[in-house]
Amino acid sequence: PRSGRAPARAGTTPPLPLAPDSSFPPLLHSGRTGDGGGAPRPLYMDVQATTPLDPRVLDSMLPYLTAYYGNPHSRTHAYGWESEAAMEKARRQVADLIGADSREIIFTSGATESNNMAIKGVARFYKSRKKHIITTQTEHKCVLDSCRSLETEGFRVTYLPVKKNGLIDLKELEAAFQPDTGLVSVMTVNNEIGVKQPIHYIGEICRARKVFFHTDAAQAIGKIPMDVNNMKIDLMSISGHKIYGPKGVGALYVRRRPRVRLEPLQSGGGQERGLRSGTVPTPLAVGLGAACEVAQQEMEYDHKRISQLAERLVTKIMSEVPDVVMNGDREHRYPGCINLSFAYVEGESLLMALKDVALSSGSACTSASLEPSYVLRAIGTDEDLAHSSIRFGIGRFTTEEEVDYTVQKCIQHVKRLREMSPLWEMVQDGIDLKSIKWTQH
Repeated sequence: PRSGRAPARAGTTPPLPLAPDSSFPPLLHSGRTGDGGGAPRPLYMDVQATTPLDPRVLDSMLPYLTAYYGNPHSRTHAYGWESEAAMEKARRQVADLIGADSREIIFTSGATESNNMAIKGVARFYKSRKKHIITTQTEHKCVLDSCRSLETEGFRVTYLPVKKNGLIDLKELEAAFQPDTGLVSVMTVNNEIGVKQPIHYIGEICRARKVFFHTDAAQAIGKIPMDVNNMKIDLMSISGHKIYGPKGVGALYVRRRPRVRLEPLQSGGGQERGLRSGTVPTPLAVGLGAACEVAQQEMEYDHKRISQLAERLVTKIMSEVPDVVMNGDREHRYPGCINLSFAYVEGESLLMALKDVALSSGSACTSASLEPSYVLRAIGTDEDLAHSSIRFGIGRFTTEEEVDYTVQKCIQHVKRLREMSPLWEMVQDGIDLKSIKWTQH
């Protein structure tokens, strides 16, 4: 929050100030820009990309960055024992958030590694009997790329389409199973459009067929209640920096009963039950554990507050600006991820105009590629609308003033950019753009 202090809740330690108070307006972060200049930094509305470190998480990590620096795998002295105790406490904190046993938690470097380990690890371990995998077209790149890499090893992959609302059709999922299907991987909450897949039903379907079910829950953990037993999840990927924890750490939940076996990707000293060799970075693991504990305590409060702010943002924008489309299902979604398409406005132009708000465009219009987002293409968004999409992220530290400021600037710039657009002018004149035959020059 711009006041520099996180809202204190009953039963939690009051957090440290986020930044010293300064003379900048409350709407802009008081941190300076990295170039040594004194310009205020933009507001942060991109929490799907990463989240700020919660001050309580930093508090828990500091001792392990300074005094308690032992290797958690050193068995012969107190330095190792105290680090190991901290690592095991963190493992329990992660497990408690998802209803798991702490022995089922493997520390990794983040959700990308967890996804790679789960998909390639299960596929390779059972490859003599199971050669087929099912996933969806809207998964994170690291899931799709892991599947593509397995296709070169002789596995077959079914990439399920999604409906217009971004959700998979459970009947299509059931029809996709083959006698040698070994794994189904479906993300819980989509990172671009925020839709929430029917994980509970997918888990039931997979368990009935004795097929392992993996979910990439990086955007869901700590934000919505997740229980690996109720949801019949066999493998789950978790990321630290999406839940106000440190970057560079994550976890993979691997079920013990019925037991899931993986072939490790990394060889070495056999840490993490032999599945992920390498020294566990104690400070990062402690940070992930603390972030999970804080998330568990504050989930209900955060969800309610974020829902109200999201409702405020969407209602205000849509009441002032016509031709705005919300991408993804309106009901089955995580409210903090809002993807809007502003017809007749180029998303990149709007992002540049909104330079005092850190947002991201749903379309990956990098200079190298003018392809719109594959997630928006998968839900059948027209190419022009896909290019006009912006993702707004609302998180634990987002304030009402920030939402109002973003809305005001957004409305102002959409109107300005539309006034400059010949397409908008033609639409106002009642011309159907679809009927126009454009000539190539």
